[in-house]
Amino acid sequence: MTHARPTILVRAMLALLLALAAWLPAQAQQSGGNNMRVTLVADGPPMPGQTWTLALHFVPKTSEWHGYWKNPGDAGAGMRLDWRLPQGWTAGEPLYPVPKTLVIADLMNHVFEGEHTVLVPVSVPANAAVANPAPIGLEIDYLACTDQICVPERAKLSIDPSAAVRDPRFDRWRAQIAPLLDQPARYAIAGRLLRVAIPLPASLPVAAPHVFIENRDLVNYAGAQAFSRVGDQLIAEVPLAEEATDPGELRGILALGDGNGIRFGGTAGSVPANGEPVGTAVGGGAVPTFWLALLGALAGGLLLNVMPCVFPILSLKAMALARAGGEESGARRDGLAYAGGVILACLALGGLLLLLKAGGEQVGWAFQLQEPGVVVGLLVLATAITANFLGMFEIPSLSVSGSGAGGGSFLTGLLAAFVATPCTGPFMAAAMGAALLLPWPQALALFAALGLGLALPFLLLGFVPPLRRLIPRPGPWMARFQRLMAIPMGLTALALVWLCWRLGGAAFAAGAVVVAGLAVLVLITLWGQHSARRTVSLAALGLAMVVAGVGLPRVYERPSRVGEGGMLDSKPFSEAALASAQAIGKPVFVYFTADWCLTCKVNEGAAIERAATRDAFRKAGVTVLVGDWTQRDEAITRFLTAQGAAGVPLYLWYPAGGAAPRQLPQVLTPSLLEELARGTG
Repeated sequence: MTHARPTILVRAMLALLLALAAWLPAQAQQSGGNNMRVTLVADGPPMPGQTWTLALHFVPKTSEWHGYWKNPGDAGAGMRLDWRLPQGWTAGEPLYPVPKTLVIADLMNHVFEGEHTVLVPVSVPANAAVANPAPIGLEIDYLACTDQICVPERAKLSIDPSAAVRDPRFDRWRAQIAPLLDQPARYAIAGRLLRVAIPLPASLPVAAPHVFIENRDLVNYAGAQAFSRVGDQLIAEVPLAEEATDPGELRGILALGDGNGIRFGGTAGSVPANGEPVGTAVGGGAVPTFWLALLGALAGGLLLNVMPCVFPILSLKAMALARAGGEESGARRDGLAYAGGVILACLALGGLLLLLKAGGEQVGWAFQLQEPGVVVGLLVLATAITANFLGMFEIPSLSVSGSGAGGGSFLTGLLAAFVATPCTGPFMAAAMGAALLLPWPQALALFAALGLGLALPFLLLGFVPPLRRLIPRPGPWMARFQRLMAIPMGLTALALVWLCWRLGGAAFAAGAVVVAGLAVLVLITLWGQHSARRTVSLAALGLAMVVAGVGLPRVYERPSRVGEGGMLDSKPFSEAALASAQAIGKPVFVYFTADWCLTCKVNEGAAIERAATRDAFRKAGVTVLVGDWTQRDEAITRFLTAQGAAGVPLYLWYPAGGAAPRQLPQVLTPSLLEELARGTG
C-alpha cells in the first residue's frame, strides 16, 4: 500500500507526543482538556453485585475538532484510560457510538465529530461498601485534531460514587451506542481480501454500509469495500493490509448510515460466496434500497387494509364507501380528504416516533398503544362511535345521514390510520425498520408512503367512476348497515377494556369504563334526539374529567407478566435467557407479541398455542421465549431494532447448533412451526 510508510511515521510521532504530554507539569494539565473537553458522568449510584455505567462525554471547543475511535485508522490515536478504583471493582471495555470516516491525503481515519459519548461498564462486587467507597479517579490521554493539526490532551477526572446521581442524558447516550449482535459473525481470508459474514435480517434495508474493523493493522482502511447478501447474512469484502495476519478473533462495527450501526464479533469460519450485491439490478443500473423500502411501505399500507388488526375500523371504511356513492365531485373530495387524514396521521405518528428516538427514548412502531392514557382515549372514542352507530345520538361526520363533507372523511382518515397502524404486515416490517435507521427526510417519506398505501383503495374509489358504480345506491339499507356496523365497533370497545385491564389492572379498567360511559352521556345530552338540560351534560363532563385526571392514575397498577407460560411453557425473553437457551444446543423459538396487536393474537391462536405445535416442540426439545411488548420495554425495543423490526409481531427461529436465526413471516401458517421442529420447514 502506498500509504504504509506515512502511516507508521504518523503513529510514531503521535506516540511521542502522547509520551511527552505525560511529562508536562501538573499545572499545565487542565482537568477537562482544552480543545476537546471531557467530563466523567455516572448513571446514578452504584449497587452491589451489579454493573455500574460511567460515561466519558467529549465536547469539542469548535466544530473543526474531532476525536478518534478505538482503532483510529491510518492516523490518529485512541484514548488511554488509567483507572483508580476501589478494591475489587473492575472497569470493562469502553462502548463506542458508530464512528465516521475521514479521508485526508489518502489516509482513512475513524473519527467522532461534534459531541460524543463513550460508556464504560464497571463491575461492582457483591460485598462492596457502596455507602462510603473510595473516590474513583481516572487519568485519560486522548488526541484532539483538526484537518491541519493534532494536539495530545490529558484529563484528570474523579467522581464520588456515594454522591453520584443519574444524569438524564444517559438514555440518549445509550441509544447512540452501537448494539451488539446476538449472533456471531464469521470471517475468512481469501487472497488479499477479508470476507466477513454478518448476521443481518434480509428484511432490513442497508443504504450505505461500511465496516469498521477494530483489529489493528489487519485491513487497508482506505480500500474500497464491497457488500452482498445471502439470506439473512450481509457479506462484506475488505482489502487486507500488506502484512496482515490471521487475527483469530474479529471485532468491529457495521455502520448502516445516519449514525446507526451494530457491533459484531466472530471467529474464522465458512463465508458464503456468490451473494447478491446490495441493490437490485434493473436495466443495467441499481435500484437504491431506499426506493425498495418506499415500495415496501406502499405495499405494506395497501395490505394493511386486509390484515386482521384492521378489522375494527372496517365499519368506518364501509361508511366512507357508502358516502362515496354520490356525485363525482363529492366522491373525489371525500377520497382526497380521507387520504389526507390517513397520510397526516401516519406522518404525525412517524414524526413523533423519530423525535422520541432522537431524544434517546427506546420506542417502536405502535408506541402509542403502550400508553394507558392513549388506550383510555381510544376506548372513549370507540364507545362514542358505537353509540353513534346505534342511533343514540348523531354526529354528522360519523353518520350516513350526514352531508358527506370532506371534513368528515378527513376525520375518518385520521382515526382509521391511528387505529390501523399498530400492527405490521408483509412488506411493511422492512420499511418501518428502515425508517428507524434512515435520515429523517427519507424516514418521513416512508411513513407518508405507508399512509398512501392504506388510503389508496378509497382514493381510487373517488377518482374511478366504474369502481363507485359497484356500490349500491344510497337508500334505507344504509341506516340498517350503520347499526350493523355497531357490532365490530362494540367489539373494539370491549377489546380496549380488556387492554386497559392488561395495562393497568382491574380497577384501572373499571375506571376507564366509567370515563367512557360518562363521555357518551355527555354526547347524548348534547346531540341526542331527546336532549336533557345542559347542566346534566356539564356535570357528567366534570365527573369524567375528575375520574380521568385524578382517579385513574391512583388505581393504575402495572401487572406482572412473569409466569405466563401458556401451552408451550414459554419463558420471558431476555438476551441472557436467549444465550442460555442456545448454549443447550437445541432449537429456540422466540416470538414478540403485544395484547393490542390482533395479528399477534391471530397467529398465537392459529399456529403457536396449538396442541400439535406443543407436541412437536417437546419432541425436538425446543425452548420457547416470548417477549411481551404490551407495555414499554426498552430491552425488547433495542432487540427489535437490532433485528431490523420496528414493531410486532416478530418471530425468530434459532436452529440447533448455534446457526444463524431465521426470521419467519409475520403471518404464520398452522403447520410452519411443526415443520421447523421436525426439520422439514
